[in-house]
Amino acid sequence: MSKRRGLGKGLSALIPQSDDSDTDLPAGALEIPVDQIAPNPHQPRQEFDQIQLRELADSITEHGLIQPLIVTQVGLSYQLIAGERRWRASQLAGLETVPVIVKETTPQQMLELALVENIQRADLNPLEEARAYAQLMEEFGLTQEAVAERVSKSRTAVANTVRLLNLTDETKAALASGTISEGHARALLGLKSDRDQLKALAIIIEKSLTVRQTEALVKQMLSGDHLAKPKRPPLTPHDKAMLEKFESRLGTRVELSRTEEETGKLTIHFYSEEELQAIFNAILGNDAQL
Repeated sequence: MSKRRGLGKGLSALIPQSDDSDTDLPAGALEIPVDQIAPNPHQPRQEFDQIQLRELADSITEHGLIQPLIVTQVGLSYQLIAGERRWRASQLAGLETVPVIVKETTPQQMLELALVENIQRADLNPLEEARAYAQLMEEFGLTQEAVAERVSKSRTAVANTVRLLNLTDETKAALASGTISEGHARALLGLKSDRDQLKALAIIIEKSLTVRQTEALVKQMLSGDHLAKPKRPPLTPHDKAMLEKFESRLGTRVELSRTEEETGKLTIHFYSEEELQAIFNAILGNDAQL
């Protein structure tokens, strides 16, 4: 059985080139109404920058749509395989028809081709890329090695990208918005606890940590250093005087500890049931009767 070719070489393999220098379109390209084309339901890209779309639309208005869209025929209409950004910009530019190459394809191939195009153009954010890889594996049964072959990446790169889906929702949002980079996000994956991950995320944003600094922070948190008890403020002379009076009145050992937030803890020790009852009586006085 012949080995299936990967798609990593890109869309050029799908667009036949014409030897006729007098024509503006590749061989096999057709002009079809833009309103007869529907978007690719397997498009991995979810975000389209409106400013960039407007700039592309202006370029299309001036120069036309140079590269044809790749579509598949569905009944009497067409569905995009690749080129959704150009298709959207063509609509903004007011084009009535656009050049297309019609290909027969399967849902899996539609996802693969859209994924390859977006990766080659660096159009996907890391989470969109991760979801597309996961979809290829979950819905179409591809292994990480097979996905890597399709997109001309290493299996390790695919695996590391898919792992981003294990981030907390808050961390994913920060990554998608560009608040943190993919390097930050990968470092945070070392923290298995959602609570620790969110704590580290807050520190990264507050202190504008670099990726290297984030890696050091995660290492520190994993070592347990972040669990060390905070230093307690020393007792003031007034605190010590109060403790002496407590111990004198209650007849037992009393401890006082403070925090930086002006809160604290008062601990009264007892060493027998009789001592506990005596402390109880000393504190409540006439109200000590049970």
